[in-house]
Amino acid sequence: MSVDDGVRTLEIELASLAQDLTGPGPHECVLCYVNRMLVQFGCDTTLRWTRRWRELQAPLATRLERRIGREGSFCDCELFTNGWDVTVQVAHDPVTGEDRWPEDVHGCRGVRTGTTRPCTLWSRRPPQRWPARRRSDWD
Repeated sequence: MSVDDGVRTLEIELASLAQDLTGPGPHECVLCYVNRMLVQFGCDTTLRWTRRWRELQAPLATRLERRIGREGSFCDCELFTNGWDVTVQVAHDPVTGEDRWPEDVHGCRGVRTGTTRPCTLWSRRPPQRWPARRRSDWD
């Protein structure tokens, strides 16, 4: 085996590992997937994980990113700050200070293949209404 063959083999193995680490689970909804990816890899201020989920799970939903943007989310983390919230009470770990899923929640509740609707773990946040400001408030 030459060095080039070894490098090619390693590249194939790394690509396979990346696919395994970042691929959506069977029937995993877009929000559960994006949440899982944000916990593991963070947000890069794009809809990278949303786009990846759509490409793999709902390739016909070509307007998903546009629809999400109209709802006020222009990157993956804004899905949760501006659009959606969990429907279950999140458990707070006083030792680590982290929020965790309750013991009875074991991942995504599942959706049918091809749908862009989230599972029942998620609900829409009400739209934020900013208070009207008067000219005198600016001075």
